[in-house]
Amino acid sequence: MFDYLFDIHKGIDSTLLILNHRWKANEKRPAIKIVKGYGDLPPVKCFAGPLNQVFMNLLANAINALEDGNKSRSVDEIWANPNVITIKTCLNDSGDYILIRIRDNGIGMSDTVKEKIFDHQFTTKVVGKGTGLGLSIAHEIIVEKHQGTLEVDSTLGEGSEFIISIPVG
Repeated sequence: MFDYLFDIHKGIDSTLLILNHRWKANEKRPAIKIVKGYGDLPPVKCFAGPLNQVFMNLLANAINALEDGNKSRSVDEIWANPNVITIKTCLNDSGDYILIRIRDNGIGMSDTVKEKIFDHQFTTKVVGKGTGLGLSIAHEIIVEKHQGTLEVDSTLGEGSEFIISIPVG
């Protein structure tokens, strides 16, 4: 059924490498700080390619949220309160699920947006910038393909955290 045993950390790291140009410093802002707190995880039976697509969608959206928040801030303000994406992994208390938390200190979401965030074709982006498919596809990959969960915790003005839970085996 599944591709093979997969190292979650290698998948996240390869996604960060692909997105390197998006989180490195540019003329508008200093680099986005990436903080990794990787726990001791076993290899997991999964569909590696689709799972990496989930990481790509979540991390790209986190970068977008940070960039959107930066539009109203000066470079000095960004230096004083830097953009941060935190990625933490661990096993749940019973050891049968892997938890992957991806948090940003971006603009956050209203309750209305949180209610629709995984809906097919729902987007908060301006016309031509987003399809509204990324998070609905990510939700489908985690829930239907991996029998896991994908949840969001977000506070408007403070950032968002996506929590992935997938069975170990």
